[in-house]
Parts: sequence; structure tokens; C-alpha cells
Amino acid sequence: MDGSFYFCATNMTNNFFAKQLLSWHHLENNRVLPWKGEQDPYKIWLSEIILQQTRAEQGLPYYERFVAAYPDIQSLAAAPDQEVFKLWQGLGYYSRCRNLLATARQIVAEYNGVFPDQYEQIIKLKGIGPYTAAAIASFAFGLPRPVIDGNVYRVMARYFEVAEPIDSTGGKKKFNELVASVFDEQHPAAFNQAIMDLGASVCTPKLAKCEQCFLATACRAYNEGTVYDFPVKSKKLQVRQRYFNYFILEVKDEIYLQQRPAGDVWHDLYEFFLVESAAYDTIDFIEKSLIEEVQPAVFSGKQRLTHQLIESKFSIVKLKKKPLSGLEKGEWIKKINVKNYAFPKTIISFLEEMPYF
Repeated sequence: MDGSFYFCATNMTNNFFAKQLLSWHHLENNRVLPWKGEQDPYKIWLSEIILQQTRAEQGLPYYERFVAAYPDIQSLAAAPDQEVFKLWQGLGYYSRCRNLLATARQIVAEYNGVFPDQYEQIIKLKGIGPYTAAAIASFAFGLPRPVIDGNVYRVMARYFEVAEPIDSTGGKKKFNELVASVFDEQHPAAFNQAIMDLGASVCTPKLAKCEQCFLATACRAYNEGTVYDFPVKSKKLQVRQRYFNYFILEVKDEIYLQQRPAGDVWHDLYEFFLVESAAYDTIDFIEKSLIEEVQPAVFSGKQRLTHQLIESKFSIVKLKKKPLSGLEKGEWIKKINVKNYAFPKTIISFLEEMPYF
């Protein structure tokens, strides 16, 4: 095949992609979300951090509560850590919340509370990678930076029938080149929003609406009948099984809480006394003479994280008095104050299901 002809044909395909995408976005894209069309970099950044590893429908109420509680970056930066963690409670991946606070305080300290407007500055902020930096740069400041998220990978993989795995170095390079080839630098915000919405509402992982898609005539996977073969992934996720045995230690109207350590899941969140073991019946950590009553395994649950499956069981241990040693890393609180603490999802489920407090 003549090289110049191939270049011309590819360029025509890419022009078709961008023109059709923007036309659909302006005339038919009716996906309504409060951060769409937003130009305040603080609110765009907030929405993007919340939506990392989180579906839009789940993240929406959190976004609205955060904006109401902290309407600007200064108010977020000044907020106490535990207050912010409590508002984040239930979203998971709490490193996002810690990065949120760190970045807000960095912007106040280094940029006088004004969000930086250059991609090179934005990407240096804590918790912000290429995708989030591109989203802020394009939506808030109109910079020609394409975004590449899971929705974009899926659209491009199917449209161009890309065999390279999206989680490989070569695959990522290939997708960056393809997105750059179709990207509309004159309308970066509209293009980025449109392609993400297309992946979220039309080119979905399952039950894709191909018959309704304006790109179907040029989509290679659709025309080859291979839509659900793309995108391709090479790595199989290794999941670690863990067993958490929680003991709710109670002395009169007080219970014992401790914070999760750094370097493990749920860092900085609160939990009950924990014994991590596949055996559920051990309470050797408490002197037997102090135990008044034990209610074993009153509740159990499972929580799936990206690389871990945590199976938890909860037992209530009523004590005659507080132990003199062994619980130094935590604190005793009034049961009625438990609502003021931020917990991981598995403990929230216990608190919601058990009429205990």
C-alpha cells in the first residue's frame, strides 16, 4: 500500500472521529453531572479525586457534601484531618483523602491559595497523575491536554481494534499516540468530556449500545464482531486473603478504639481491637479475670479491595475494668461518641447492621 494513501486515509478517519464525537456531544450527550462544564479548578480537582476508583453515581453525593462543607480550597486546607476523613467515610481508598488534604495545604502555602494553571505545575501536586492533571488543565484552563481514563481506553481499543494490552508499556504508548491523533486541540475540554461520556454511557464494558453509536460505521471491533474482546489486559490480578477478628472491648459505657497504622490498608481510620488470624476464637490478649462476658462472632462481612479480600468477624467482649497494659496504642471513648470517628467500610457495615450503639 502506498504510504501517502495510508496517511491520508488514517487522517480522514481521525477527522471523522473528532467531528462526530463533538457533534454528538453538543447535540445528543445528555449525561448530567454537577462538575460537567465547571471551570473552577478547585471543584474540578475535587471531583476528579473523588472519581478515582469510584463510579460517578457513587461519588456524586460525596462531591456535593464536600462542596457544601468546603466551598473553596482555603476552607478544605484549614479543616481538621478527622473531620475530612469522616466526610470521606464510605468512599474507600483513603490515600486519596490524605492526598486531598496535602495538596490543598500545599496550594495555600506555595501558591497563596490559587490553583496553579500550568500542566507542569499541576502534575507535581500530591495525588495527581497525568490523567487528573490533563483533566484540570483542559477543563479549567483550556489547555490542549487529552485525558486517558478507563472509558477512553475502551473507546479507542474498540474503535481501532488495538491488540496491545492497556496495562503494558507498549500498549500505553500506543494509546497515547492514538488519542493524540484524534484529539481536537481547538476544543480540548469538549473533546475530553465527550469521549469520557461516550465510554460511560454508550461504549460500556457490558451491553454496549453499538446500534446507537455514531462511530459504529468506522468502529473496527463493531464491524468485526469483536467488541467484547477489547480492551485487552495482560496482567492477572493477584488477590491476597486476610482475616480480621475485631473485638469490641466494652467497660460500662466506654469502648476501645485504635487507629490503623501507616503502610497498610485504611491508614489513619479507626477500628476496634484487631487480631489478624484465620482463627476466630482467640482472646488471649485479655487477662481472663477481667472478662465479664463474651459474645462471639456477632457479625461477619467481606470487603474486596483492589489486591486484597478481607474477611472480618466481630465479637463483643464486656470487661469488668480496663486492662492496665496491652492497649496503649489506642483510646477509650464513650459509646455515644462513636459517630464522630471515621471507620473503614467493613466496620461501618457492622455499626449499621448491629443495634449495638
